[in-house]
Amino acid sequence: MPVHMVVTVEPRKGGQAPALSPDDVKVFQRNNQDPVTSWVPLQGDRAGLQLFILIDDNSRSVLGLQFSDIAKFILEQPASTAIGVGYMRNGTVFTVQNMTTDHALAAKSLRLPIGPGASTSPYLSLADLMKRWPETSDRREILMLTSGNDPLGGGFSNDPFTNPYLQTAVDHAQEGGFIVYSIYFPSGAGGGRGRGRGGLRTTLSQTGLDVVSQRTGGQAYYLGFGAPVNIAPYLQDVSERLKHQYGLTFMAKSTNKPRLEPVKVKTETPNTSLITAEEGYVKTGM
Repeated sequence: MPVHMVVTVEPRKGGQAPALSPDDVKVFQRNNQDPVTSWVPLQGDRAGLQLFILIDDNSRSVLGLQFSDIAKFILEQPASTAIGVGYMRNGTVFTVQNMTTDHALAAKSLRLPIGPGASTSPYLSLADLMKRWPETSDRREILMLTSGNDPLGGGFSNDPFTNPYLQTAVDHAQEGGFIVYSIYFPSGAGGGRGRGRGGLRTTLSQTGLDVVSQRTGGQAYYLGFGAPVNIAPYLQDVSERLKHQYGLTFMAKSTNKPRLEPVKVKTETPNTSLITAEEGYVKTGM
């Protein structure tokens, strides 16, 4: 059965991502190689992208100092990219701008977060967004700005590996082909402390963001425990990744029931990495 997925091509040691042909790509499912039937650069008439910027309403108000860079990021996206903006609050998403190709309109919708007490679980909000997202042939990608702190799902220790809401969000992303990026930004209620128990919670919160991004083919960005002074380099990296994505189609070995099946996508092209959902999870079966 044919399976479709988005793959990001990234140079390992800087420089420009190379252009790859279908012969440069190999797909392995359960240790068996699957034939690649299509490998198409997602550019030109195939560049359709729906990108949702999801801001944690529990973030510190100094996030507003980053709005000029976020607005610049929005305005610099190609005309083929539709952008939505929303805020995580109480386990859901309050959309302030529906998907639009009017990037100036999307940039104007940014507002300061409400602050402490506005959020419970960022992963409940993330799952809520994906469940309500209409099916489309365009790529569906999400950029979150959040501390990742989830006392509701991770317990007192905020352990991401026992958080059912994080796992549910990952399941929705893998089943729907969503790619999730995140930029760590401390919450208004003391996130970002670097010592003792608070430092451990912050480390685990950042680990949770790592887990979601790795398992969906995205990237998590953070530096230490505090608020980033400048997120422009992170936003630039996201833009570069969006420019170097391919649509991959391969013939997967079918299973009796629909399920997520681990696959690996590889290339022997020097200095080149192919980024997919961790283990390349795809849904197979009838």
